[in-house]
Amino acid sequence: MGGTEEQPEQQYIDLQLRLDRQLEQIAAQLRELAGAKDRLQGLLNAVLAITRETDLPAVLHRIVTTAMELVSARYGALGVLDESGQALEQFITAGLSESERADLADIEFPRGRGVLGHLIHHPEPLRVDDIAAHSASTGFPPGHPHMRTLLGVAVSVRGTIYGDLYLSERSDGQPFDREDEDIVISLAGAAGIAIENVRLFEQVRDSAEHFQRLLLPTLPDLHPFTAAATYRPAPTPGHLGGDWYDAIWLPDNACAVVIGDVVGHDLHAAAAMAQTRNMLRALLYDHLTPPSAVLHQLDLTLDAITDLPVTTACLARIEPADRGWTLHWSTAGHLPPLLITLDRHTEYLHTEPGLPLAVNTGHHRPDQTHPLPPGAVLVFYTDGLVEHPAQSVDEGMAQLAELAAAHVGLPLQDFVNTLADHHPSDGHDDLAVLALRVPLSPDPAPPAGWGRDRPEGH
Repeated sequence: MGGTEEQPEQQYIDLQLRLDRQLEQIAAQLRELAGAKDRLQGLLNAVLAITRETDLPAVLHRIVTTAMELVSARYGALGVLDESGQALEQFITAGLSESERADLADIEFPRGRGVLGHLIHHPEPLRVDDIAAHSASTGFPPGHPHMRTLLGVAVSVRGTIYGDLYLSERSDGQPFDREDEDIVISLAGAAGIAIENVRLFEQVRDSAEHFQRLLLPTLPDLHPFTAAATYRPAPTPGHLGGDWYDAIWLPDNACAVVIGDVVGHDLHAAAAMAQTRNMLRALLYDHLTPPSAVLHQLDLTLDAITDLPVTTACLARIEPADRGWTLHWSTAGHLPPLLITLDRHTEYLHTEPGLPLAVNTGHHRPDQTHPLPPGAVLVFYTDGLVEHPAQSVDEGMAQLAELAAAHVGLPLQDFVNTLADHHPSDGHDDLAVLALRVPLSPDPAPPAGWGRDRPEGH
């Protein structure tokens, strides 16, 4: 009887043990599924991260760091192949400490020998548990951090191997496994697409910038003045702008300067800018009248024969005076010129801005005059130089004046480049800057052969 009573109890214990084992197996499977889900989510986040970059060096570095995160690698690198496809011309690294970088400061980056070269010549995924024991190993240079394990995967762009992604030393000390290999292969596929997208982005951006620059003039010789100008496109691909500038000598011994901005960022805006600039040149030669009258006639003409977008402009004549030069200008909704004297005093020549062109052809446009001290610099600019969503335009203009005063002693081309490189705006719009330096001594004579386009001062 006693043995019969023990049998159900033993069966219950055995059943409980089997259930416990099954529950442990289910729990392990759930953990494995959760881990796989986390890795897939990590891969998705990594792909999204690298595809957001629009600068090639940034996207290459992002590929390395995201690969390191996916497999918990201590070190990572991306070797970019040269045109021959047999050696490395660039080596982007991540994970090195400052001291490790210092130790390698005098060491030339790898050119694709040893185990790294093995992946170049045999582009199948490579997992190495002991680098030193690999048949292709040639050792490490002096000062190189110790690395034992390696995972290497080729990165292809449009069917051509672009480079190789290298990872070393998992954080848990274990060699890389097949799951690591699979997820890095997936990342490498997305990396190839991201690299190609950035290259296409750069081609479009460069083409748009080249087209825009073709529409802008080369400044003529404006002696006795010195002039310089620069244009910077917006960073968005295909983002053509309507910013423009011009400066010419006129038959009545005055120097005309204009800066303008056509609303819009497309081919229509760029074409409208070119039409406006060329028509304004013709009107300046034909109507030796105050700047306000020229702008008024420009507005009437454009309204009659074109579909011009809204355009801001500042038109100025630098005219000879008894003891030097006078600025005579009128604006069509544009920002005021900045005057910087020899003692670095800055002054914005504020006046009634008037309405932009293509708004109301009957609008009255006033003129203003201001004497130009010897050696002073006049700066004409577009709003892309000063506008920032986090601050007012007045704050941006104040920062521009401070920047200009600090660097006005530079050669004029370096000066306008400095303003364009360190402007207070957010950099999302194109910008144009034109600066004119007044001679130190009065010399109202026009340049020999005025109006002849020459490369000086550009």
